Amino acid sequence: MAKDLNRKVGDMEFDGLITDLNPPVQVRGGALSRATTATEYARGTILAIHATNGRLFPLGTQGQGTLTPHSILCDNTKVGTAGEVNTTVYTAGCFHPDKVTAAAGYTISETDLDNLRMRNIVFKLPHKEA
Repeated sequence: MAKDLNRKVGDMEFDGLITDLNPPVQVRGGALSRATTATEYARGTILAIHATNGRLFPLGTQGQGTLTPHSILCDNTKVGTAGEVNTTVYTAGCFHPDKVTAAAGYTISETDLDNLRMRNIVFKLPHKEA
């Protein structure tokens, strides 16, 4: 039993997405809506929630009705055309503004950033050591 406490479980590569401990990172589950063509969304994709059905879409997705910025995708996630995909999302935390993305061709607006700040998702460049 004691040897199980000291075994290597996996590796993690630092990607710089999270830049500070405040506000604390919160992770929750979410339902990422199906795509029109099979695709893979990258870790750090800003997601928006649909006003009526609660499904998540990449921020800036066209033709889906009212979408409100909601969370950030925790891991690269493959989405098909058949149904939604359960995934994990950051619902709070401090993130690097250059490491997040949205739907292709969409420019993240100040209003989007304000909506995320209201949900305790903030953006800050990392502190550089002297």
